[in-house]
Amino acid sequence: MVTEDEIRHVAGLMKIKVDDYSGYVEKVNAMISYFDILDSAGVESEEIPFHEISVSSLREDCHVPFDGSLIEHLKHYRGAYVRAPKMSR
Repeated sequence: MVTEDEIRHVAGLMKIKVDDYSGYVEKVNAMISYFDILDSAGVESEEIPFHEISVSSLREDCHVPFDGSLIEHLKHYRGAYVRAPKMSR
């Protein structure tokens, strides 16, 4: 399936520093095998119900200007920065 060299290549393209490429080989192979399971689910014959809506029945899109300062309404605004939630690995 996926080799360590391919992981190294993709990490280089994405400019991601990876210490252990071999650890990602199993993870990527597991994801690919899961997609293979989804592909073999056989849902081609399933009919998906949907309602067609004509474009003329949609509301008209219009711009509503906002005169206030949006940054003052942020919860985690500190000085010139907005604090975002921590990202986990």
